[in-house]
Parts: sequence; structure tokens; C-alpha cells
Amino acid sequence: MTVPDDLRHLLMNREPRSPATHAAADVTIETVFVRMRDGVRLATDLYLPPEPPAPVVAVRTPYGRDSDRLVAVFMAFARRGYVVAVQDLRGTGDSEPEDHDFYMFEPQDGYDFVEWVSAQRWCDGFIGSVGGSYVGQVQWPMATHPKMTTILPEVSGIGVGVKTASYHMVVNALARAIGHGADKTEMPFWQLEPMMLDETLSTGWFNEPFVSPLLAELAESFPALKGLSPVEAQAWLWAHYCSLTCAERAEFIRGVTGSPHVTMADVERIGPLFGQGISIDRHTLPAVDPARQVAGFRAIPLLRTGWYDWFVNDALATWELLREHAPEPLRSQARIVITPSAHNLPGYKERMGEHPELQHNHWSNVDFTLRWYQTVRDGSIDDWPRVVYYLMGANEWRRADDWPLPEAVDTPFYLGADGTLGTAAPRERQAADQYVYDPLDPTPTAGGSIVSWVYRPGSVDVSTVQRRGDVLTYTTAPLAHDVDVVGKLRMVLYASSSAVDTDFAVRLSDVFPDGRAVQLQNGLLRARYRDLDRGAQPLVPGEVYALEIDMWVTANRFKAGHRIAVDISSADFPRFDRNANLGGVPGDPIVATQTIYRDASHPSHVVLPVCPAT
Repeated sequence: MTVPDDLRHLLMNREPRSPATHAAADVTIETVFVRMRDGVRLATDLYLPPEPPAPVVAVRTPYGRDSDRLVAVFMAFARRGYVVAVQDLRGTGDSEPEDHDFYMFEPQDGYDFVEWVSAQRWCDGFIGSVGGSYVGQVQWPMATHPKMTTILPEVSGIGVGVKTASYHMVVNALARAIGHGADKTEMPFWQLEPMMLDETLSTGWFNEPFVSPLLAELAESFPALKGLSPVEAQAWLWAHYCSLTCAERAEFIRGVTGSPHVTMADVERIGPLFGQGISIDRHTLPAVDPARQVAGFRAIPLLRTGWYDWFVNDALATWELLREHAPEPLRSQARIVITPSAHNLPGYKERMGEHPELQHNHWSNVDFTLRWYQTVRDGSIDDWPRVVYYLMGANEWRRADDWPLPEAVDTPFYLGADGTLGTAAPRERQAADQYVYDPLDPTPTAGGSIVSWVYRPGSVDVSTVQRRGDVLTYTTAPLAHDVDVVGKLRMVLYASSSAVDTDFAVRLSDVFPDGRAVQLQNGLLRARYRDLDRGAQPLVPGEVYALEIDMWVTANRFKAGHRIAVDISSADFPRFDRNANLGGVPGDPIVATQTIYRDASHPSHVVLPVCPAT
């Protein structure tokens, strides 16, 4: 189903076109310091239109509340009758204290901020939020306050999406550029990442023991850990961590990492201590049971993400959790928009000149946000499509009753001889395929669902990468008709390795008639985490394993004459750290010979959600 014209136009606008009701000179701007429950004061700017009380846009940011770009957005809201209250997060901008602890204090500070806003004379009772990335993450704690009306977290989720390798590419730059601290720089991370490229490419080695030595060390402090299996110990530690106050959690991570304050890099690297299923964004609002967590939300969510966002899997996993466990009427009123964007830049680039909606990143669209606010205030959410998504390839906005799309049919495409890919399952014995993965020359990141100012996020031609000797590529014949693939992507890979631990990466591409292989999505499995319920387990060299690889999600029309391609390798570096193939044994990285099976007994296949032809 197509999207109504008025909503489609809102999605395409880059600048506000709705008329302002107040002149800029009529908006009063003042700075106040809001005291949190522990006495820390957070710098907050107020944009006050001339006719209070009024609805409020409440924003919390680590990026500086007074940046030129943000001031223009906040003034646009204020000129259209909204109070804007924008706050520097604890330890950032002009807020106290002198150090920033990444994510640690958001549960209490977000709640306290809403409590303060709701008590002000200029608030008419409506409180909405907006913003993406870290600014999106801090909205989830705000949603737990009963007086929060609606949240619009962009490129954000509550951390229920799972990845089995650690992000590497831009993590250190982000860790050094956000917030106060003696080791922080004033340089923005988009300038810092290129300067750190040599460091990035010379680091990012994964060679951890299958059982973290930290578990044994922590058992001295926590006697309850003694006698537990590693998986049980990880679960106990996570439950203990979730029971702590914000300040105690920060102290816990500082103690384990030795860092003077908690950075993004610390939170990313500490994940395996709690189990690989605990992702970085779970620290925004830690909970043992995410289902019970979303049951406590009180604000109506409108999620926005992009097919090339680096956390799109988490946003959609969060959506599914909301649809299953959020309380009514929030469950029925939740909405999601999935754009063709990357995290911070345009994502899908094919025919960009003909489609202006591809030329921007869809963040913080003022008119779109105002339309949603008015919809909530009017009580007319039922008129808003539950799911809006962009179908790449067709370059169309679509609407759906839910996600995943009920009409999509999971369809296996099998790896075949001579690099073929097709829907017919293998019926006979076939020779296996092999390649050699060398951690000293890892298969490189080409683009895709990344955050980077060095590598190009979004759709890129990966045909050059596919010609490497450490990549196997399987491709269909030219399609006789259009094929729409919309939903979750999954690879069932029968493979063996000469190493006790290694990685397998799978990518889906749209091969155009001119030979370009345009990357749509990919996923990587760290083989030790092939069964998260059992925890990290070594491979038996030479033994064949059925590995299920989460390739995240996409929505693309493979047009008639195009081909569908899947390629397999063992790295996506520096997007993810690279596996040294050693399984935690000290020493230099070693090469691994990887064998991919595709016979009747080992039918390796990619599962694509294919929508019926319309």
C-alpha cells in the first residue's frame, strides 16, 4: 500500500514549510540550571513563545545544546507555538560535573527532567521529544515518566538487537569526542575519525579467552558467582548490575575497566562480561527483562530508523517488543517510519538525482514532527499508518499494517555449483567451496550500515571486494520479473574451519545489468557465539556446523534483469573488530581455511522474505 500524499510530502521536506505563528524576535531565550535528584545541575535553554502555557518539545543532548544547526531547529518549533527545553547531558556542554559517564545517568536524569518540565507554568501538559542517536537513546528513560506524552527516538532502540562482534570503526573517536574529561578533545568526531585512521586500522584485534578472566576476579568480590557456570555467572552479574543505582553502575564499570569515567568504548567492550546478548544500548535503561521494561513505558513512541543505520536491527527488534508487550493503548498507538537513510547521511543512492527524498538523512524534520505532535494532541493516531517504509529499487514510500510484513514469505535461495544461487534445493553430493581468511589482510568494509566519515555509509558497489580471494560470491540468473524483498534476512550456512574460533560474514547485494553489485545489508557471526544460550564455545576444526547468521533487514525491489547476490567472507573490518582465529591463546594471528558446504545434506541457503507480486 502506498503512503498518503500529504505524509509522503512531509517525509521528503528538508526544511520547514509550515507557516510560523510568531516572529523570531517574539521568542524569548533564557538559560536555567536544573537540579537533578543528587544535586548535579544541568544547563538547560528555554525557547519561550509569547503565549504560555504551551506544548513542550523536551530535548536532552550530549552534542551541545547551542550548536548553530540545533538552534535553528529549536527556533522553528518555538516560532510555531511550542516551548523548547533543551538540556546538556550530565558532564557535557555547560552541565556539571567535570566528567561524562556514557549512558550511566540517563534513567534518573531523564525522569527528573520530565518531572521538572511538567511542573513549569509554561507547560500546558503536552511534552514531546525529538532527536536521534544518543539524543534518541535518552528518550527511552523519559518515556517511563507518566507525564511524558510522546517520544520520537530516531535511529535508536533499547538494546534488544544482538550482534556477536564489537563495533570498531568509529568507537574510539566517539569515546574521545563526547563529554568532559581530561582525555577528551574539543574536536568533533567527524574530524577526529580521519585523523585516527592509522590507529583504527592497526588495532581491532579479537582474541579473548572463551571464559573471561574477569569472572574469576569478580568472584572474589561476589561470592554468589562461585560455583556458577560462565553463562549463569554472566546472567547473575547482569541482574546485579541492573539492581544498582546509576552512580553505582558507573562505579562498577570504572572498577572493571580502570577508566576514570565511562566511555562508549568501555560500554562496548564490557558487553561479553554480561553475555554477548547484552548490547551497548541496553545500558541506557538496564533491565533483566526487556518485556517488563517496555510494559512500563507511558509515552506513545514514533520510531524512525533507516535501512542503512548501524542499529537498524535494534530499532526493529524494539518495535516488535513494543507491539507484543507494551501496555494499551500505547501498544496500538506505536508507529514506525523506516527511511532509505544511513545513521548520519543519505543511505540508498541509486537514482538519487530523480528522487529528492534520497538526498537527506530524514533527521529532525520539523514539519513531520509537528504533524505527529498534532496527531497525538488531536487523538487521531488511528489515521496515521502503523508502519511506513521506503522500498528501495522501486523508490517508493509504502505503508503496512505491521512489521514484519504479514504477507512476506520466507523463501530459501540455495548456494549452488559455480557460484550460482537459486530456489531449487541441492539434490546430490557436491564439492564444497573454500577460501582462506587472513586476519592480517581482512576483508574490508566497503560501506553499508555504518557510521563513518572515512568510509561511505549506505549503498556502495562491492563488486571489487567480491573479486578478492577471501570472498565467495553466489548469484542468481537475471530475474524474469521484479522481486520485492522486505523484512528480516537470515543465512543458514553449513561451514567448517581450521580454527577453533573465527568469523563468518554474509552480504546481500542487488546486481545491476551494468555489473555493479549494490550492497543492501550484511551480517557477521562470531562462531564462538553460534548458540548464545550456551555461551562462548570453541569450534572443533574440520567439523561441519549449521550456522545461523542474522543479516538484519532490508526492503528492496530487485528489478527484472537484475540479479540477487550473496557473498561470504570472514571479516567486515574495520566496521567490526577482526578475529585472530586463536580462541584466546596468546600469539600472532593465524590464517583459517574456511569450507562452505552446499550439498543435499548441507543445503546452505539465504532466507529472503519475498512479497507477493502486486
